[in-house]
Amino acid sequence: ARSLLITRASKMANTGRMSLKRKFVQAGVFKAELDEFLRRELAEDGYSGVKVRSNERRTEIIISATKTQAVLGDQSRRIRELTSLIQKRTHSNKTIELFVEKMMARSLSATTQAESLRYKLTGGLPVRKACYSVLRFIMESGARGAEVVVSGKIKGQRAKSMKFADGLMLHSGDPINYYIDRAVRHVRLPQGILGIRVKIMLNHDPTGATGPRKPLPDVVSILGAKEEVAPTAPYSVDKAQ
Repeated sequence: ARSLLITRASKMANTGRMSLKRKFVQAGVFKAELDEFLRRELAEDGYSGVKVRSNERRTEIIISATKTQAVLGDQSRRIRELTSLIQKRTHSNKTIELFVEKMMARSLSATTQAESLRYKLTGGLPVRKACYSVLRFIMESGARGAEVVVSGKIKGQRAKSMKFADGLMLHSGDPINYYIDRAVRHVRLPQGILGIRVKIMLNHDPTGATGPRKPLPDVVSILGAKEEVAPTAPYSVDKAQ
């Protein structure tokens, strides 16, 4: 009987852990589906990302875009349509609310620059010229480094990859989780599909407006010397006490 109770208790504990795991997996899948849907729906409006805040009663979805008025639509009609579509897709009893915030530093958003490069290539601009223009725009806006990779049938029937980089770019370690912004897009051209990958390394910003607040681990800051008051007369210090 004792072993049966222990087995039941362990099963209940495993069920509780699985339910918590299932909750996190469900939240991750919902955000991934939402990002894919908004990326296709708001591609022409400068969509650059989404944040999801959820509690027991409602779910707040904050959309970052460069053209906020286009996302809202005439008399907020478009944002209401998006809210209705997301509400029907989730099948949840929670109230879903959509908010739009303006992306101030659009030049430091990898998603925005990948979409810009995609439209340039769709318009017929040469790959090298389009990539260098995007790279120059990113670096002139104060980025620490940038990297643009285009792969596919760029010229001719043989596929190849072209990489354009400038500045400093980290590829490993913990800082890539908060210093590197990356985005991947695909362009359908008559000769085939081109893949676009844009990576931007942000600068350290103590305010958190245009970069992470956390400094890089290899940055050493040297403090200034403390001001010392010069003695006006000789004095002695008793070391015995």
